[in-house]
Amino acid sequence: MIRIGPSGNSDSFYASGYKHTFQEAAYLAGLGLNAFEYSFGRGVFMSDETAEKIRSEFAKYGIAVSVHAPYYTNFANPDPGMVEKSIGYIERSLLACNKMGGERVVFHPAACGKATRAEAVAVAKRNLALLAERCSVFDFDFKLCAETMGKLNQIGTVEEVVDFCTIDRMFYPCFDFGHINSYMRGGLKTKDDYRRILDYAIDRLGFEKASQMHVHFSKIQYGDKGEIRHLTFADEKYGPEYGPLAELFDEYGMSPYIVCESSGTMSDDALIMKNMHKNA
Repeated sequence: MIRIGPSGNSDSFYASGYKHTFQEAAYLAGLGLNAFEYSFGRGVFMSDETAEKIRSEFAKYGIAVSVHAPYYTNFANPDPGMVEKSIGYIERSLLACNKMGGERVVFHPAACGKATRAEAVAVAKRNLALLAERCSVFDFDFKLCAETMGKLNQIGTVEEVVDFCTIDRMFYPCFDFGHINSYMRGGLKTKDDYRRILDYAIDRLGFEKASQMHVHFSKIQYGDKGEIRHLTFADEKYGPEYGPLAELFDEYGMSPYIVCESSGTMSDDALIMKNMHKNA
């Protein structure tokens, strides 16, 4: 099954009279969407009561839940204390996600800082192995989804993310195609551009794991240094376009978890994405 939904509550959610995230389940079900991502971007703060309310409502409507860990994670940080903080962010995100009934946690891998790119990647790989060891104690099913990044000084190219996902079975790729396009300064244009990414993931990770990839999608404004800001599907200047990717997911018979990150119109644009599929 392909799952598609928004990241967070869209403007249309609030315009429809809804106020609370647990109400998102009924709202998305009414649209025909079946996924939702909750962002802990600034920190993991949620009461057990709220988490249980979200779990109950989303389970009732058959809406899957994923979580974005705080944005501050950097597994290439040379300071062991800061790496420990990154591990803590992931651990708390996993526990909160489990309480909400989800099993996918998306995280930012790393940034170069003052190190060379090769040095930063090597440090990140060592620390991600440590993260895997620490998270192995959890007795519930989960996936840690390393996200491709959109700025040139960040670690998270397609190749780097796929390599991270070979460290342990718990790591899955989160291909943010808006980020990938921004990093390439508009390099995602044709169906074959997308095909190369999917084929690379399948070749390195195997079809089963690659098929269950996490996906972020939105149009993003970019400049010389990469990503600048998220846009909506109404934008006609910046890409990427979702249609060619939808065709490939259908052709390959893949089962990705797809999250729309448009600016304010994420549920509206997620519905546009869903309607491009034959089996979503």
